[in-house]
Amino acid sequence: MILLTHPFGNANVRAVLHALHEANLLAKYVTALGWSNHSPWLALLPGALRAKLARRGYGLPNEKLKIDPAREIIRLACGSFAAARPLTEHERGWASIDAVWHSLDRTAAHYLRQHAAQQKIRGVYAYEDCALKTFHAARELGVRRIYDLPIAYYETAQKLLKEEAERYPDWEPTLVGTRDSAEKLERKAQELELAELVVCPSAFVLDSLPETTRGSKRCMVVPFGSPSVDAPRANAAASERPLRVLFAGALTQRKGLADLFAAMKLVDSAALELVVMGSLLRPLEWYRERAPGNFTYEAPRPHAEVLRLMRSCHVFILPSIVEGRALVQQEAMACGLPLIATRNAGGDDLIREGETGFLVPIRSPEALAAKINWCAANRGAISGMGIAAQGRAAELTWRGYGDTVVAAIRSSLGE
Repeated sequence: MILLTHPFGNANVRAVLHALHEANLLAKYVTALGWSNHSPWLALLPGALRAKLARRGYGLPNEKLKIDPAREIIRLACGSFAAARPLTEHERGWASIDAVWHSLDRTAAHYLRQHAAQQKIRGVYAYEDCALKTFHAARELGVRRIYDLPIAYYETAQKLLKEEAERYPDWEPTLVGTRDSAEKLERKAQELELAELVVCPSAFVLDSLPETTRGSKRCMVVPFGSPSVDAPRANAAASERPLRVLFAGALTQRKGLADLFAAMKLVDSAALELVVMGSLLRPLEWYRERAPGNFTYEAPRPHAEVLRLMRSCHVFILPSIVEGRALVQQEAMACGLPLIATRNAGGDDLIREGETGFLVPIRSPEALAAKINWCAANRGAISGMGIAAQGRAAELTWRGYGDTVVAAIRSSLGE
């Protein structure tokens, strides 16, 4: 049996949960805030509220869930009150993201010590920043330790981000990772040291691991699944309106936005519309001052509306410097958008050059501009590339992802 811990239940987490539960291997899911979709009280709520709460709902029976909700509830509440923001201050706040992770780690470690023998728990599956105490407890109990690393290992990430702070000093405030404390980074190193199996979402993440880790531990790449999208997309061949180029993600140079703005100075802007969707890390006017000309800003929105926006665009672009595997790439491909992306975005396996998109080097506005200009000049080819992109995205399913992870877990248990 496996204990899995994660505070938020992202799509990749849910896929592993589902696969473990189907295989009768899930002992307990320890999370910050969540409930069973089978709970009878949900049916008594108004539809809008029920839909909102469903985002934290799981297709698991109540007895499979263990929650640690206090800090997460406060963190969510603080978002609406400026005066409460010190409570969520990076690393320091009582309800910061880091505090949520660490509290959950303590809860999972305590649960493991109390119930490992009774529930015959043989392995723990934990994620970066939420594994240290759980792994210490697991080692004491002789329980296997599986580590999911969703983004590049911190040594690689820190090196790249510090270089970006030097390239674009005014963009440094958008690089939150440059302000991680030595204690936080040491925690990451200890987690990796304790891990026995390391699961990575991309070759970029795998390659970011220290050579000693790759030589001494089992490390594997398991690509994320893609969403299922069955709806029409924009007709890129219709040249009477500009080619809509979409960037989606936090508006930070970690995702290469400064390079994209620099590239837009080198393209025929009359033939293009740049659409930027994501969370602001600076005031919107700050970005407009740095962009060459205008761009269309779209605020974050529910997932279904994100997909709707994607289907109104023609090409997706993500020149990231540091990622794990940006799932938004597969979402865009599933909507019929070819990619222009860097290997560091984690989806190099998605790109069949000139067929499903284009791979570009990091830190190269010139390469970005060349591919954008090519797309604008070859509108007739974009629709076919979009169809090929949809086909490639469809090859990667969440069921396949979960089943592959569970097979690796079984192997680590000696089954």
